[in-house]
Amino acid sequence: MKIALDPTPYHHSHSLLEFPRVAADLGYKYLQMTPHADMIPFYNHPKADDELVTLMNKACKDAGVEIASVLPVLRWSGPDEDAREAAVRYWKRAIRIAVDLGVSTMNTEFSGRPEKAEESERAFYRSMEELLPIIEREGMDILIDPHPDDFVEDGLAALRVIRGVNSPNIGMVYVASHTFHMGNRPLEIMRAAGDKLRLVHVSDTMNHHASHGLRYITNPPGNAVRVHQHLKIGDGDVNWDEFFGGLKEIGFLDKENTVMVSSVFAEDENADEVSRYQLDTINRYVREVSV
Repeated sequence: MKIALDPTPYHHSHSLLEFPRVAADLGYKYLQMTPHADMIPFYNHPKADDELVTLMNKACKDAGVEIASVLPVLRWSGPDEDAREAAVRYWKRAIRIAVDLGVSTMNTEFSGRPEKAEESERAFYRSMEELLPIIEREGMDILIDPHPDDFVEDGLAALRVIRGVNSPNIGMVYVASHTFHMGNRPLEIMRAAGDKLRLVHVSDTMNHHASHGLRYITNPPGNAVRVHQHLKIGDGDVNWDEFFGGLKEIGFLDKENTVMVSSVFAEDENADEVSRYQLDTINRYVREVSV
């Protein structure tokens, strides 16, 4: 298993090419490339040219850090056909960038719209028909997170959509911060996913269903909002014994091709301290469940 840093907290304090050195200085051997204006921005065409990819490879080599995964977020399940077609084009370039970075794992979100779930699912499979031959040819793992406000948010329902693609190259992401949107049954989801679960994000969140639905209040009542956080381990309601125990049970922690990402976004002002805390705490949990 690879433990990687999500450098999102450093996007405004460091340049893209500084991320490998930041990760190394914090004790991480791996980095996850999340959406960045200079590489693969949210929803738009990738901006990295071959020169920038070469420079990123050099920065990683110089820092002694590898990129464990590349995370694009594109509207490949969008019910708007023009946006979907554009997203497929962007995906093709994003896959090429990942290949040139020497990365074989990409993780992403389902996207689409929950109020148009049927139309979005059709769009997702339509995009897959075009992208899957490229994904399989390049030997790329595409791992998908049912993100809050995607067309599929429940963890078990997401697995059904993934199985429907019928490809060993398509798997699942479990984001701990999405636990209470995914059905709050991590062990059941992990057992059902098995080998399809190959990447997890480690950050805490509050249970928005707690206090008979009044943990968070929006006005007017009934707003179609999804609330969650990316807090450091222990600052929320995620059951970490169950989380790490479940990963141990399905063999996730013992595989070479799995990735565990620290993805805390709530404390940019303490990013160094929090990132080191996350790495130490992850390693402690892994040791404890492995005894």
